[in-house]
Amino acid sequence: MTDPRISKLSLNQQTTKSWSVREAVEGCVRAGIPAIGLWREPVAEIGVAAAAKAVADAGLRVSSLCRGGFLTASGDAGRAALEDNRRAIDEAATLGTDCLVMVVGGLPDGSKDLRGARQRVADAIAELAPYAGERGVRLALEPLHPMYCADRAVLSTLGQAIDLAEQHPVEQVGVVVDTFHIWWDPDVWNQIARAGARIASFQVCDFLTPLPADVLLGRGMMGDGHIEFPPFHRAVTEAGYTGDTEVEIFNADVWATDPDEVLATMKQRYVDLVLEG
Repeated sequence: MTDPRISKLSLNQQTTKSWSVREAVEGCVRAGIPAIGLWREPVAEIGVAAAAKAVADAGLRVSSLCRGGFLTASGDAGRAALEDNRRAIDEAATLGTDCLVMVVGGLPDGSKDLRGARQRVADAIAELAPYAGERGVRLALEPLHPMYCADRAVLSTLGQAIDLAEQHPVEQVGVVVDTFHIWWDPDVWNQIARAGARIASFQVCDFLTPLPADVLLGRGMMGDGHIEFPPFHRAVTEAGYTGDTEVEIFNADVWATDPDEVLATMKQRYVDLVLEG
């Protein structure tokens, strides 16, 4: 029986990067973790239908699919991105999750036109949102820390993401609250309250310093960095979010650790440092 304290805990697959879909599913079962956030690349290795069956047979929930997005290109590349995102929407529907995490993309190669990139994101979301809604999937816009604006996400604050999401029905477009990316924002509490029913995913991990040379790997296990987690858990709960809390960590040391040990630490840190006593 699952410990009731972790009944809303989810393992994001990147936290145990070395595990295949089946290995991650089996690891969750061993650890009593009831949900998993899947990534498209390892899902593709075994096929979407097989991944969906593995999760369902294990009795797990799919809390999200990562990721769609990268919508800032124009021309043929832009059209190809739209087609890939339609495929991602279909995959999310087959996997049984209503949450497709969207990392919207940075500046196209050689471009400094940030305003234009943001407009192309808005245009692409407008085209994709009805398609997603028809399939019971919500596009979950994830604002990334500003250090990723150039190469990964021209949405840098939760407020920006909400501004874009509010142009569409709530069941079609929502937002991701990821502590790593928004903990620094002095307006974050107002924006979480404002997001309300738009919150499609809640992700946690810590912010480490000094950042590694590859800043993508600057995420840490909760308690190893600078973030105070209970206020975030309280804020999303008060905003009406009832979904899972995904632990998503990109960190070379975590990846080098035995994944079962990572899950054991993750569970304990979630209970001790994320939930309120």
